[in-house]
Amino acid sequence: MALTDMPYPRATVHDVIVRVHAAGFTPGELDWPATWYDRAGHDRTPSIPGHEVSGVVAELGHGATGFSVGQRVFGLADFTRNGAFAEYVAVEARNLAPLPSDVDHTTAAALPISGLTAWQGLFDHGRLASDQTVLIHGVAGAVGSIAAQLAREAGARVIGTGRSSHRERAGELGVDTFLDLETEKLEEIGAVDLVFDLIGGEALDRSAPLVRSGGTLVTITRPDVQPVDGRSVFFVVEPDRARLSDLADRLRTGKLHPPVSTVRPLAEAPIALAPGTRARGKTIIRVHEN
Repeated sequence: MALTDMPYPRATVHDVIVRVHAAGFTPGELDWPATWYDRAGHDRTPSIPGHEVSGVVAELGHGATGFSVGQRVFGLADFTRNGAFAEYVAVEARNLAPLPSDVDHTTAAALPISGLTAWQGLFDHGRLASDQTVLIHGVAGAVGSIAAQLAREAGARVIGTGRSSHRERAGELGVDTFLDLETEKLEEIGAVDLVFDLIGGEALDRSAPLVRSGGTLVTITRPDVQPVDGRSVFFVVEPDRARLSDLADRLRTGKLHPPVSTVRPLAEAPIALAPGTRARGKTIIRVHEN
C-alpha cells in the first residue's frame, strides 16, 4: 500500500461524491475478492480500501436524492468499488444517511459496518427478543461490542466470549457472563436462544449444540454449521439508510458507544492495515479535519 494521487471520482447515476473527513475499515478486507475485482469479475487495481465513510456531500450525481451539497453524511461504500481512504469517494446515495451536527465524523466512521452487522445479526436474522439469551463470540471486538450494547438495550441476557484480556471490556459493556475460550468450558453455559458468531473456528463448531430448539445460530464467518433443531444463518452486511439513522440517534442520546481506540492520519493508513497490526477497538483514518 502507498499514498498516491488518484483521479477525482466520477459520479455515476444515483451517486453522491463525499468529501471524506474520516474513514473506517475491516482488518480482513484486503483478502476480500471484492477489494480487487468489480461485480463483473474484472480487475480494478489499484484499489482504495476503507468502506466506512463520514464526511460532507461535495457533488450529487444524476438521480441522487435525499441530500444536498454541503450536508453531513455517513454510511457504507460499496465493497466492489473504491473506498474512503481518499479525499473524495463516490457512494450510492441509498448507502448514506444524514449525520447529526452533534456527532463527530470520527465516531460516525466507526459505525456503518460494525453497527449494521450487529443489528442485522441480532434482529433481522437472529430475531432476538426481550428476555432471551444471546451468546456473542468476540464480544469485545468492533461488532461484538456494539452487538452487546444493542442486545442489552433490547432486554436480552448477554453471554460474551473472548480472550482473558477482554474480560474487563466485557464488564464495561454490561455483559452478564464472560467466558475465556482458552481456559473455560463453553458447554457449561447451557442452552441459548441465539448464537451470534464473529470469530468462527472451533468456537463456532462447539456452539451449534448450545442452540435450544427453535433457536438460531447466526455467523459472518462460515455457512456450514447447523444446530440440530434450529436455524442457521450466514450473512454479509447490507447497506440500510433507515437503520443508520436509528444508530446515529443512539449515538446522540448516549445509548451507543462505538469502540474507537486509535485515530491515524491518511498517510498512516498502510500501517493500520499492515498484517499483524492489532488495536483494541476500532482504528479510524482521519482524512480532512472537521
